[in-house]
Amino acid sequence: MSALPKCPQCASEFTYQDGEMLICPECAHEWQPGAEEETAGKAEVKDANGNVLQDGDTVTVIKDLKVKGSSLVVKVGTKVKNIRLVDGDHDIDCKIDGIGAMQLKSMYVKKA
Repeated sequence: MSALPKCPQCASEFTYQDGEMLICPECAHEWQPGAEEETAGKAEVKDANGNVLQDGDTVTVIKDLKVKGSSLVVKVGTKVKNIRLVDGDHDIDCKIDGIGAMQLKSMYVKKA
């Protein structure tokens, strides 16, 4: 019997094959064999409207954001160009004109 890969979503070892698809009976996740290597470790980052963000996108801030440890504020409507996605609570790494390098949460931006 061939060893099937674990579920990429919940890491269950009880996966089974149905046609060309692999299925996890515990979380009901379905995927194609070989697809788990492509998506492993890359969670989708979505903006406030649900659009998927990618490295290099331009986003607009949708809420006034206070800069911790400073009296600066990132105002609503500020455009941020060439973002970089990172792991963690603040999932966008960027440079904002007049402020410098910052990390933002994707829930406070929308794709431009």
